[in-house]
Amino acid sequence: MPSRLVVWLGGAADGGAAARRVRLLLRQVAARPRAAHGGGGGGGVGSRGMGWVITNMLMAPSSYLLMEGQPDSILEVLGRALQATTGWFKRSRLKRNPAKMEVLHLNCRELGSGHFSDTLAQSVTQHLRWIMQKDLLGQDVFLIGPPGPLRRSIAMQYLELTKREVEYIALSRDTTETDLKQRREIRAGTAYYVDQCAVRAATEGRILVLEGLEKAERNVLPVLNNLLENREMQLEDGRFLVSAERYDKLLKEHKKAELDAWKLVRVSEDFRVIALGLPVPRYLGNPLDPPLRSRFQARDIYYLPFKDHLALLYCIGSNVATERISQLLSFATTLCSQESSTLGLPDFPLDSLSSAVKILNSFPMMSVQHLVHWLYPYEVLLGKEGKTAVEDALKRFELQDSTKLSLPTRVTNVRRRENDQSFQADVTVHISGKEVTFQVPAGPEPANLRSGPGDFIRTPSHEQLLAEMMLSHIAKDICLIGTKGCGKTVVAKEFSAALGYNIESFMLYQDMTARDLLQQRHTLPDGDTAWRPSPLITAALEGKLVLLDGIHRVNPGTLAVLQRLIHDREITLYDGTILLRQDRYEKVKEELQLSDENLRQRSVFSIHPSFRIIALAEPPVVGSATQQWLVPELLTLFLFHYVKPLSKSEEMGVINAKVPNVPSAAVEQLLKVTHKLRETQDPRTQSLASSLSTRQLLRICRRLSHYPDESLYDTINKACLSRYVFMALQFLRFNKAGNRLSSSFSEINAGILRIGAATIPVHSPSERVKVPDVLFYDNMQHVMVMEDMLKDFLLGEHLLLVGNQGVGKNKVVDRFLHLLNRPREYLQLHRDTTVQSLTLQPSVKDGLVVYEDSPLVKAVKLGHILVIDEADKAPTNVTCILKTLVESGEMILSDGRRLIANPASVSGRKNVIIIHPDFRMIVLANRPGFPFLGNDFFGTLGDIFSCHAVDNPKPDSELAMLHQYGPEVPEPTLQKLVAAFGELRSLADQGIINYPYSTREVVNIVKHLQKFPTEGLANVVRNVFDFDAYNNEMRDIVMRTLHKHGIPVGAKPTSIHLAKEFPLPGANFMGYWKVNQLGNARQKLLCSTETHHIDVKGPLYLNVQAFPMERHESRSLSFTEEHAFWSLPLNEVNLVSDVAVAQENETENSLYVATCNPVSLYFMETSCANGHYVDLYDIFPRTVGSIWQPLVTVAPLGNPLRGQVILHEEQTNAILLLDTNTHTIRQLLLSPEMHEAPKRTSWWGSKEERSHKMCKEFSHKNWLVFYKEEGSRLVVLDALEGCAHTISLPVNLKSVFLVAEDQWLLVESKTNQKYLLTKPVRMESEESHACQLYAVSEEPVEAGFGVTTALEVIEPQAVASDQLSSENLSAALGQKISSPNRMLSDEQNYATLVVGFPDLMSPNEVHSWKRDSTLGKSQPSPPDPLHYRRPSKGARMAKRNNCVILPAASQVVRVLAPGDVPLKELCAKDVAPPQTAGYLEITDLTNKKLKYIPVPRSTSLTPYTSWLSTISDTDVLLAKHGISGVVTVDMGGTVRLWETSSESLRRSLQEWRDMIGQEDGRPVQITIERDSGLDVSSPKHGKIDPDNTPHVGGNTWAGGTGGRDTAGLGGKGGPYRLDGGHKVYQVSQEEKDAVPEEVKRAAREMGEKAFKQRLKEIKMSEYDAATYERFSGAVRRQVQLLRVILDSLQTDHSEAPMRPTAVRIGGGVVPCLLLLECPFFLLLREPDSPVSSLQLGSPLQKPKRLRLAVDVSGSMYRFNGVDGRLERSMEAACLVMEAFENYEHKFKYDITGHSGDGFNIALVNSDKIPKNNKERLEVLKIMHAHAQFCMSGDHTLEGTEHAIREIAKEEADEYFVIVLSDANLERYGIPPARFAEALTINPQVNAFALFIGSLGDQAGRLQRTLPAGRAFIAMDTKEIPQILQQIFTSTMLSST
Repeated sequence: MPSRLVVWLGGAADGGAAARRVRLLLRQVAARPRAAHGGGGGGGVGSRGMGWVITNMLMAPSSYLLMEGQPDSILEVLGRALQATTGWFKRSRLKRNPAKMEVLHLNCRELGSGHFSDTLAQSVTQHLRWIMQKDLLGQDVFLIGPPGPLRRSIAMQYLELTKREVEYIALSRDTTETDLKQRREIRAGTAYYVDQCAVRAATEGRILVLEGLEKAERNVLPVLNNLLENREMQLEDGRFLVSAERYDKLLKEHKKAELDAWKLVRVSEDFRVIALGLPVPRYLGNPLDPPLRSRFQARDIYYLPFKDHLALLYCIGSNVATERISQLLSFATTLCSQESSTLGLPDFPLDSLSSAVKILNSFPMMSVQHLVHWLYPYEVLLGKEGKTAVEDALKRFELQDSTKLSLPTRVTNVRRRENDQSFQADVTVHISGKEVTFQVPAGPEPANLRSGPGDFIRTPSHEQLLAEMMLSHIAKDICLIGTKGCGKTVVAKEFSAALGYNIESFMLYQDMTARDLLQQRHTLPDGDTAWRPSPLITAALEGKLVLLDGIHRVNPGTLAVLQRLIHDREITLYDGTILLRQDRYEKVKEELQLSDENLRQRSVFSIHPSFRIIALAEPPVVGSATQQWLVPELLTLFLFHYVKPLSKSEEMGVINAKVPNVPSAAVEQLLKVTHKLRETQDPRTQSLASSLSTRQLLRICRRLSHYPDESLYDTINKACLSRYVFMALQFLRFNKAGNRLSSSFSEINAGILRIGAATIPVHSPSERVKVPDVLFYDNMQHVMVMEDMLKDFLLGEHLLLVGNQGVGKNKVVDRFLHLLNRPREYLQLHRDTTVQSLTLQPSVKDGLVVYEDSPLVKAVKLGHILVIDEADKAPTNVTCILKTLVESGEMILSDGRRLIANPASVSGRKNVIIIHPDFRMIVLANRPGFPFLGNDFFGTLGDIFSCHAVDNPKPDSELAMLHQYGPEVPEPTLQKLVAAFGELRSLADQGIINYPYSTREVVNIVKHLQKFPTEGLANVVRNVFDFDAYNNEMRDIVMRTLHKHGIPVGAKPTSIHLAKEFPLPGANFMGYWKVNQLGNARQKLLCSTETHHIDVKGPLYLNVQAFPMERHESRSLSFTEEHAFWSLPLNEVNLVSDVAVAQENETENSLYVATCNPVSLYFMETSCANGHYVDLYDIFPRTVGSIWQPLVTVAPLGNPLRGQVILHEEQTNAILLLDTNTHTIRQLLLSPEMHEAPKRTSWWGSKEERSHKMCKEFSHKNWLVFYKEEGSRLVVLDALEGCAHTISLPVNLKSVFLVAEDQWLLVESKTNQKYLLTKPVRMESEESHACQLYAVSEEPVEAGFGVTTALEVIEPQAVASDQLSSENLSAALGQKISSPNRMLSDEQNYATLVVGFPDLMSPNEVHSWKRDSTLGKSQPSPPDPLHYRRPSKGARMAKRNNCVILPAASQVVRVLAPGDVPLKELCAKDVAPPQTAGYLEITDLTNKKLKYIPVPRSTSLTPYTSWLSTISDTDVLLAKHGISGVVTVDMGGTVRLWETSSESLRRSLQEWRDMIGQEDGRPVQITIERDSGLDVSSPKHGKIDPDNTPHVGGNTWAGGTGGRDTAGLGGKGGPYRLDGGHKVYQVSQEEKDAVPEEVKRAAREMGEKAFKQRLKEIKMSEYDAATYERFSGAVRRQVQLLRVILDSLQTDHSEAPMRPTAVRIGGGVVPCLLLLECPFFLLLREPDSPVSSLQLGSPLQKPKRLRLAVDVSGSMYRFNGVDGRLERSMEAACLVMEAFENYEHKFKYDITGHSGDGFNIALVNSDKIPKNNKERLEVLKIMHAHAQFCMSGDHTLEGTEHAIREIAKEEADEYFVIVLSDANLERYGIPPARFAEALTINPQVNAFALFIGSLGDQAGRLQRTLPAGRAFIAMDTKEIPQILQQIFTSTMLSST
C-alpha cells in the first residue's frame, strides 16, 4: 500500500497524546511491506488491520476534530507527529532520478510563505480531511465552486501538507491533446516526443492538478478517460502506460527487459488527479463530458463561512473598526447570494476583500464605498437596475460613506529607500487634509514622482487617479478601465516612472491564445524547435511593470491561465519551466541545497519582486453577451480603477499646455461639441464620441495650431469618419468649408511640393525604383484628400485611409508618394496573415529555411513609407500589434527583435532595431460593416492614426475625372452615369442595397465607351450590373435607378413613341396692320410719365425648407417628347397659380412655381437633386372680406439680381421681392396709392372687381410692367434702379403685350382696338424721352374691283417678344423673305404671323392658320372630371391662357382641354382615349405640322374646382423652358419637361439611339465573306438533298449558303430564305447589290407565290392567319420560355439513384435544395418502384402526360366582354399547342372541354395533335363556337374527375391535369370542398385549378379554400402564360 499521511485531530487538552498516536500509526505504515496498487488503495487480507485502522480513524466521530479555542494548532500537532517520520518521508519521496527536478511544497510556518496557513478555518480543515479520504481510496477528486483562488489554495495546501509532488496545468480553450500527453520536439534535426504533465504525473507518482476544466474544448479532455479509470494510456511514441497492479503482475511472469521491449510503462500507485472547475451553466464554460464527470468525486468548495472569513479579515485589518469590516463582508456576501444571481448581478470577489481591508488598515479614514468601486466596478459593469440593487445594498449596510470620508487627492512625494534591496518606496499622499506616508513595491530604477513622460500634463482627476493607484499597489495588481484615448496608457506610464519601473507593453487581441500570453513555439536556424517567452514572462523575470493593453479583447477563458501568476506569483510554462515567487524560490533553494545555477539548469526561476501588472481595458458593454468581458473570474484578479474622461476644463488645460498656439475659440467649440456627444444616450452618437478621445482632440488641435484657417467642421467629421456612420453632425453650429474646392491644387516648383495650402520639400531617395508612379487624373476631391494627408504628414502622424472599394485609396496614396518622391514598402493583409508573416518572410536558401525582413522591418530600417493595404481583412491580433509601434514607438518582432524609436534607450541592448525618423505608415482599410465583412480596424485602432475618409468623388469632380478617361464620350452620357451611380451609392449608404458601387466601375464603363463608342451605354453598363442579374430584388432596384436617370437598359431602338403628326392647314393672307398717329399735333401723341422711387418694407427672414426632387428621366424604355418629370410636395388643397423659368446658362434653368391656398413658392434648378420651398401664408396682406382667393404670379429677375423673384398678388396688387439667396422678402410700394389699406373685396356683389396684371417678358432684364384691367395707367418697375415709372394713357386697357423692349402692343378693353406704345429703352423724366402712342388699324385684303373681304378682329392671347429667323419665316410662308415679324396666338387661329411688325411703319401683312372651330366651343367628349369647363357668360374668365410661343422653333404651344382635341383622329378605333390633364398642342410653322401630346392626369384632385376654373381651363399650367421646349406643372405638383422642337428632337433621338447601341437586339453571327465570281440567272427553289449535306455555292441545292438563284442563306438572287441548319457563308453586300433588278423582281414574285401556296396547303386564308396571329402573338414569348423548360426536362427522380435533386415525401415532391438545409432528411422510394441503372440526366423512357381541361361553358362566352375570360382560355390552349410541338417524345398532351353539354368534349387528341397554324386555329374556333352555342350548366367536377381518371390509365412518367374554370361554381351549388376532393382523388396525378374569370371575389374565396399551391387566378390576359409557366416549372423541374 502506498504511504499515506493521516491527520488525526484529537480532542485532548494536551496535544502530546495525539502526536503519539500519529507517530505510532506512521511507524506501522512505514514498517509495513509495500503492496501492489490496484486502484482502490487497500491491501490484502494480511494487511487489513492497518487499512482498517486508518479508515476508521478518518471516519472517527467529531470528538476527534480540532475544536475552536484549542491551544495547539494543527500545524503544531502535525509538526510533532512528523518529527520522527520526516526521514522516512524524505527517503520515500525523494528516491528519484537526480537529473529530474521535483518541487516540494514545503511546510513553512511563516504566514504567506507557503500555501499552508497557521490559522486554518474549520471549513478548510474539513475539505482537507475529505481530500485525504479520497486519496486513501485512490479516487480522483473535482473541487468545484465559485471563481477565486480558494479551490487552488486548498489543493496546494493538501499537497504541501502531504509533501506531494505536483504537475500543474491551467486549461484554456487552446489546450490540445499534446499539452496533456506528449509533444513532439526537434533536437539536432531529429524529432522526439517529450512527456507532458499528465504522463509525467502518472509515471512519477505525482498529483496532476487540472485547473479550469470548463474552459477546455469538450473533445480534448476525454483523452484522459482511460488514464483516470484504468490508469492506462497509449502514448504517441509507442509506449503504453499500464496500471501498477497489472505491471507488477506482468513483472512476476516476465523480465523487466521484456516489458521495456514491449514499451510498457508502469503508472505509479501514488498518481492522483485533482481537478478544479466552475459550475456550468451558472458560469460560462463547457459542461463536463458525462464519461469524464463520472470518473471524479466532487466537492463543493464554496466561499469561506461568514464567521471564518470575518475572523481572517479581523486579523488583516487590525486598525479598522470591526463594525466596518463586518458591514463590508455582509455587503459582499449579499451580492454572492442566490437572490443576487437571479437579478443578473455577477458574484462579488469575496477573495479580494483581504486586499481592501489591507488598504483600509493603512488608511482607516478611507471611504469603504470607494473601495467597493475598486473591487466591484458596478458603475461600468451593470445596467440601471443592477446599479440600483448594489446601491440599495450599500445603503442597507451603511456603506454609502463617500461623502463623509475622504479620498486620496494627489501624490505629494515618492522616495526610493536608499541601500535597500527590498525594492520598496515611500509614497506620501494627501488625504483628509494631511499627508500620509506608506510603503509600496517599487521598480529597480530610481523613483521620482516627476520622472514620468515629459508630455504628461497633470490634471486633478489624473492626480487623484495616481494617488488611488498607489493605494491599490499596496495589495494587488491594477486594471484601468476607460474609453479609447482617455489617457490610460499615459497615466500608467507616469505611475511606472514615479515608482522606478521599466515598462513592458503587451498588446492583447481577440484571437490571442494562451501560448501567445506565456510562451510561443518557434524554430531555430538549425531547424530545432524552441520556446520563446512572451513579454509578460520576460517582464516577470526582469522585474518590469507589464501593461496588458486590451484585456477586454481577449477571451476570458484564455486570460484564466494567468490566475495563478496573478494570485500566487507562480506559473508553469509549456516547456516545463517553473517560475516561483521569490520567497518560495529562496525556500526551495535552501531546502534542496541548490545554487541559482543548479535551479536554472533545472528550469526553475524566481519571479522578480518588483514585477507588477497593470491591465488596460475599455468599459464593458452593458447587456451585451459578447462584449461583457468583466466576468466573475476576472473580478478576482485586479483592483479596478475607472479612468473618467477629462472634464471640459481639464481637457482645455491639457490642450493649452500641449498645444499652446491653438486658437482658443476653436478649442472652445471643439470641446463643446465633444462633451455634447459624450453626454448623449444615442448609441450612434456615442460611437462618434468614442472617436473624439482626448488623444484625438490633441491631434486635431495640433493641426489647427498649424492651420488655423481650416474648417473645424471638416476636421471633426474627418476624425470621426462620420461619413461611414451614416449620421450628420447636425448640432455643429459653425461655418463649414466654403471655397476649398477652388483653392486645392498640386504643383512642384523649385523642389518644393505644394498641395493646396501645405508645402514640403521633395525627398531625394536612394531607391527611386520603389517610388510609385501611377496613372492619375487630378480631381478636386482627391487633391483635397492629399492636402489633408500632407498636413498630417508634416505633423509626424501616421495615416489611415478608410473608404469603400474602388474609391481610389491606392491611387491617392501612390500619387501622394509620387509627389513626395518617397519610396514605398507595400504589405497586403488577408485572412491568413499572421504576426510572424507581418514581421518576417520565410524563404529557402541552400536547403535551409531563412527568415528575411518583411516590408515592415525594411521600412523601419530604411525610413521608407509602409503602405498596409486591406488592413480590415487581417485578424485583429495582426493589426493590434501596430498600436505599440504607433503609440509608443516600440514593437517586439516575432523573432524576438525589438523596434525602438528612441536611440537613447538602446543602451547596449541586443536585438534592437532603431526606427528611422523618416519612417511612416499609411494604412488602407474598407469601411466597417457589410458587405466588406472585415474587422472594425477604425473602431479598434482608429484613434492612434490620423484618419481620412476617402469617398467617391463628388459629382463635379467625378465628371471632370471621367472626361479625362473618356474625352470622346458625350457629356450627357457621363452626366447620367455620375447621377445614377451617385444614387446607387446613396442607396448603399441607406442599407437598401448591399453593394457600394464605386468610381472604379464608372471608370471602366467610360473606358469601354471610349474604345467602343458604338456599343451603347445600355449595353456597357451590364458589365457592372450583370453581377446582380440573378438577384431579383437587387436587379429591380438597379434597373429602376438606371431608368430614373435615363440609361435605357432594356430599351429597343424601335421603341419610339412620338406623338402623331397632323398636317397644318395652309396659311391665309388676312390683310394688314397699319400703324397710325392719333392726331395731327405732336402733343396729342405724347403720354405723360411720372417717376417715383420705390418704397421698400422689410426685410423679413423666411424659413426656406429643402426637399428631394427625385427627378426621373422619361426616356428609359421608349423615346417620347417628355424627357423628365418629378413631383413637388404639394398637399391636396394646394393650387398651382403660376410657373416661370429663368435660364441660368446654356444647360441650367431655374424653375419657380407659385401656389395659393396657402400662398407659397417652390424653386429649384431643373437638373439638381434638391428643391426648396417657402411658405408665404403670413406674408401677403389679406383683404378684410370673409372669403379670399389670392392669385399669385411670379417673375424671376436676371443678372446681377439672379436668384431674386418678384411675386405679384393680382387682387390686392401686392408686390413682393423674394431673395432666394439670403432667404429674405421685402414689400415694394411702387406708388403712394399702394400705401393705403386694401379695399374690401366684394365676392357677392353684382359687379366684379378688376384684377391687376404683371407683364414679365423682360423680367430677365430686371424690369416689369404692371397694369389694372380697364385701367389707364402702366407702371414700369425698374428693379435694378429702384424706381417706378407711371405712364398715363388715353385708353382703358384690356391687355398688354411687350413685343419688344421699347415697343408694346396695347389692346383697349371694350373695342379691342390695338395700339402700339413706343418708349425709350431707359426711361427718364425729360420730355424728349416721353412715350408715344400709335393706333393700329386692321385692314382687310382687297379682293379686286374695290371689293374687300371682312377681317376678323384678332384678340391675341400671346405675342412673341422676338422674331422668327429669316429661314423659319421663309419656311413658314413658303417664300424667300427677310423682315421683322411677330407671331401671335388666339382662339380662332393656330398661329398668326404679322410681317413687318412692330419695326416697320408701312402696312404689315397678316398671315393666319385658321382653326376649324374656335377653342372652347366644343364640349369635352367623353366628359372628363379633370376638365374645368369654360364659365358661363358673365362669370370670371380663366386667368391663364396656357399658351407660349417658341420663336426659335417656330412653334406655338398651348394646353388644350380634351374637348378641343380631335380624339377620333388621335386614338385608334375602339380604343378609349387616355385620362389626361390636358393635351399639348404643338403648332409647327416650319414643318407645317400639328401634334397633340397627352399630359398624364394629376395624381390628386383639388376640391376647389371653382377656384381652379379662375386659374386655368385645365389642371395643368405651362411655361417656356429654354428655346426648344416647355415645362408643365399639374395641380398635383407633377413637373414635366417637354422637348417640342423638331430639330432638338432629332438630336435627342440620335443620342438616345447611341445610348442603346447600334448592335442592340440584333443577332450576332460569324460571317465569312467571299466573292463567288458567278452571275445570277433566274430564281428557283433548287434540289432537295436527302442527306442535308452542307453546300456552298453551286446553284443546285436548296438550303445551301453563299450561292445564287436557289433558296438558302447568305447568297444572292434566290427567291426566299431557307435555313438548312449549317454554317453561313455570306456573299458581300456589293455582290448582292449588283444583282439585276429583273432578277430581284422575279425572286420577290416567287416568294409571294410560295407564301400563298403554303396558306392554301393548310387551307388558311390571309384573314385566318391574322386571326391566329392575334392569339399566337400574345403568348409567343411565353412559348419560348416553356420550350426552354421542356428542353431541360429529364428522367423522373424515381429512376435516378444518384444525388437526387428532389425526393418524394409522402405523396409530394420536395426539392432537395430545401431538404439539405434541414438537419436530417429521409429519401423515401415507392416500395414497388424498381431501381434503374439510368443516371441523372438520361433521356425519358416514357413520356409525361398532360391533360388541359378547359371551360367552354356558356358563362365563358357570356362574361367574355366583361373580363376577357374566353380569350384567356383560348390563349392558354394556344400556348400549350405551340410550346409542346415537336416534344411528343417527352410529353403527350390532349385538350378536353367541359360545359353544360358535357364533361368530356374532345378538342385535341393525344394521337392527333395539331400540326400547323390552321389546325390550331380550328381548335380555337371550336372552343369559341361551343361556348357560344352550348346549353347552360356546369360539369367542372365531372370533367376534373374524368380527366384525372382517364389520364392515369396510360403508362407515363408523370401525370398533369390543369383545369381552366371561371370560378362560377356557387351558381350551381358546388361547394369548394367538393372541388378540392376532385383535384386530389388520385395522388399520382398533379392536378391544378386555374380560374380565369370571376364575378366579384369568387375566385379569391375559392382559391383560399383549395389545397395550397393547387389553385391560381388569372384576371389579366398577360398573367395566364406566366401562371402556366409557374405550374410547369414547379412540377416538372422538381421531378428532374
